[in-house]
Amino acid sequence: RLKSGIDVKRDYGDLPRVRCYPGQLNQVFLNLLMNACDAVEGGGTITVRTRRSGQGVRLEFHDDGPGIPADVQSRIFDPFFTTKPVGKGTGLGLSLSHGIIERHGGRIHVTSEPGQGATFVIDLPLDATPGSP
Repeated sequence: RLKSGIDVKRDYGDLPRVRCYPGQLNQVFLNLLMNACDAVEGGGTITVRTRRSGQGVRLEFHDDGPGIPADVQSRIFDPFFTTKPVGKGTGLGLSLSHGIIERHGGRIHVTSEPGQGATFVIDLPLDATPGSP
């Protein structure tokens, strides 16, 4: 899916080790990348940025697609909510991703302006395992 005129830029900072369930976080990252591919279908840029933050790490997934309307942004993490045509999406990807991040003690949110793309931001603590303080 990334070969169809989509450029992926990587801007990785020097990160400390994060105690987490990597398989679960990989599921979140893959979901965000696939959604970004859908947003820039036919060509565009996806930027993945990582940085050290105050109490942990921050990951940002930005696409330069059409953006997400404000009325939709408030619902995108709801189970079964999708903007994709029937048969193209279940509406579970962002809901499951939200749950995984929260169980890791983190936070995920989106910022978007129509015509300016969308940025999904994930903040994770250094000990991002469920049940950690």
